[in-house]
Amino acid sequence: MLTERQELILKTIIQDFTQNHEPVGSKTVMSQLPIKVSSATIRNEMAVLEEMGLIEKTHSSSGRVPSSDGYRYYLDHLVQPLQLPESVYKKIVFQLNRPFHQVNEIVQEAAKILSDLTNYTAFAEGPESHDVMVTGFRIVPLSSRQIMAILVTSDGNVQNQVYTLPHHIHGDEIEKAVTMINDELVGKSLHQITPALLNSLSLNRIGGEHASDFLSLIQDVIRDAASEQMYVDGQINLLNNSANSSMKDLRSLYELVGHDDLISSLMATDLGSDSDQYPIKVRLGSELPNELLRNYSLLTAEYSVGEHGKGTIALLGPTNMPYSEMIGLLEYFRNELAKKLIDYYGRFQ
Repeated sequence: MLTERQELILKTIIQDFTQNHEPVGSKTVMSQLPIKVSSATIRNEMAVLEEMGLIEKTHSSSGRVPSSDGYRYYLDHLVQPLQLPESVYKKIVFQLNRPFHQVNEIVQEAAKILSDLTNYTAFAEGPESHDVMVTGFRIVPLSSRQIMAILVTSDGNVQNQVYTLPHHIHGDEIEKAVTMINDELVGKSLHQITPALLNSLSLNRIGGEHASDFLSLIQDVIRDAASEQMYVDGQINLLNNSANSSMKDLRSLYELVGHDDLISSLMATDLGSDSDQYPIKVRLGSELPNELLRNYSLLTAEYSVGEHGKGTIALLGPTNMPYSEMIGLLEYFRNELAKKLIDYYGRFQ
């Protein structure tokens, strides 16, 4: 552990570098410290911090910048969430207070709000929906060979998919499939509708050589309805931290943030540290598994919607972001999002 004075110096360096994006010298630190310390003492303490690997000297200046270890120490021991301006809170409440017709609309709006407020890339993942029940199913013909399968669930969500049917499938077989789903699956929760159940029903209720085609269609709709929806907003903001990135790296980074499974796994990974003071997890680029993210940090926050499960929101921004403000924002936002979703679910009880 550092001494109190060393912690104050490290904290001052990080806060000044966050604001000005320039290496921080001893005179700057001296002018900003809340205690009176000589410039010589500060230089000595900065030398100790450098030996410990918490700050680094740049080649072009006598000033210092935080290292990954320095940021990690700051995040584990020194950072405190800041209260944001009242106007920010009012904007969040206002934008979440408009009428929504589906859970996914709320979650998608959450990602947009976070991105707009921070100018970072934002992610929002909806709560688990395996306990949600099927309340209706229908198939709408779009053309001679195309149909839209529509599944309605008890939380008000409507899942639809467009399919192109093989030429050998006829209208009466489609009617059988729709009748079977409404007779056998309506009223069941999504987690009760297993592949084994679907396979048995398709053989017994639909039958014939085309049963497997309908089985595949139904499984796709159920799987999409049960999957947690991930929304991303503000991908263009990645350019703000890409001064040293090649076009190839930028394209790869865009593909990365658009890959739902990978981002979901990153968001779900806990640091596993006992020193976490807040429910907001911060992973630095050096702690993330992809080299493309080396200059970024990922902040994640879980929100709970009671019996309806848990979801996650996240921000991907530069390593030198203002962590106190972002942690304060995510802490407030996750609670407001949970309240909005609980209110929404209450309409269906």
